[in-house]
Amino acid sequence: MSESTSLSVRPSACPGLLRIVASRDGGICRIKLPCGQLDARAARAIAEAAERHADGVLEATNRANLQIRGVHAGAERSLSADLLAAGLGPRELAADDVRNLLVSPAIGLDIATRFDAGPLARQLLDLLERTPRFHGLSPKFGVQLDGGESLAMLEHPNDIWLSAMSADEAPQLAFGVAGCPPRHARDCPPLAAVPAAQAPLLVETLLHLFLDLAGDGQTRMRHLREMLGDETLLERLRQRLPFPLCQGTAVDNWRRPATPAFAHLGIRPQRQPGRALVGAGFVLGRLDSATLLGLADLAERFSGGQLRLTPWQSLILPDVAQIDAAVVLGALGNLGLLIDAARPLSRIVACSGSSGCARGLADTKADALRLADRLRLAPPAGVHLCGCRRSCAAAHVAPYTLLAVADGRYDLFRRTDGLAGFGQPLARNLSLDAAGELLAVAGAIPDA
Repeated sequence: MSESTSLSVRPSACPGLLRIVASRDGGICRIKLPCGQLDARAARAIAEAAERHADGVLEATNRANLQIRGVHAGAERSLSADLLAAGLGPRELAADDVRNLLVSPAIGLDIATRFDAGPLARQLLDLLERTPRFHGLSPKFGVQLDGGESLAMLEHPNDIWLSAMSADEAPQLAFGVAGCPPRHARDCPPLAAVPAAQAPLLVETLLHLFLDLAGDGQTRMRHLREMLGDETLLERLRQRLPFPLCQGTAVDNWRRPATPAFAHLGIRPQRQPGRALVGAGFVLGRLDSATLLGLADLAERFSGGQLRLTPWQSLILPDVAQIDAAVVLGALGNLGLLIDAARPLSRIVACSGSSGCARGLADTKADALRLADRLRLAPPAGVHLCGCRRSCAAAHVAPYTLLAVADGRYDLFRRTDGLAGFGQPLARNLSLDAAGELLAVAGAIPDA
């Protein structure tokens, strides 16, 4: 990587392929995977780079990306150069920060798909990469495209979201800003809807509108929405679009069907006859280079060399012959991945904690392992261990949150409608054992 390339990297606390951010356990290099997808060749390149320039530890993120942890001091430029040589960077280096398009890991394959959103996803990624003005967007600025799949992350707020309303030949996409597709009657309805063919121009216009109107420090779409309000924002958008927006009762009343919990684990049929998706989770989001190499081998044998990361810090092998699906699931388990949603570790998320982050007040990874053992007989709906209030490991609010207040001490919250943040506080300054006792009771209650 040339000196000019390194100088072009803008400062930010968010890791990237070129911007490797220091952490307590070494540097972090985030590799943004287009639509969460990579092939066996790319997986091997990442694993080898993690061994050569870091400690061989990788992490799956809640945006379906991979990051290398523990990057050695002085190895940053060599690591970035190796990843770029393997084709893992953007077509334009300045675009690395803005390749934030969240889609279903089953895009194009899900049996419940309302339309194949794959071609549109490629158009949107191309728009973000080829438009120099958009390269200045915040590295956290995100776009979601939802094709109506039954396997979809619907709780991750995005700056712009689009969601299929119908399964017609020319589907309508509802859209909104600074939030998620509405699933309940109480949720904020879409701003409007457009035919899928008009979605790229809609997104392009929204991004230019944001950049034209946002002031200093207004880095996210929520800032613009708070400043203008929905009606003014929509009116400004209408003035710039060469086509009308679809509004009315049908759009206002539309709600996105819910998705099954833990659907990313196990075997799911594809819309393609005789084929299946096989999914497994990484323990607390972590894997090592040897595991990634094993996954590459497995993908070459059974899924045409293709791997797909998910927003649940897990992985799916697509296009597996149904006759081989059980064998592949067992092989994923043998590699140390989680294949059973009933296991407590399948239901626990934890940030890097004090062992990897200077902000962490507790060793959340180690505590999560202890907690999982404590909950093996009564796993709750889902638990998120946070080392601090930034909530890096999960963009959505988990059913239960343990927020560290000191080493081995946590406040316990339960997600509650109408309450901001982590929800309703249940208890303060708990030991891990005391927290486990309360969560075990919650896990024994149906639908807790």
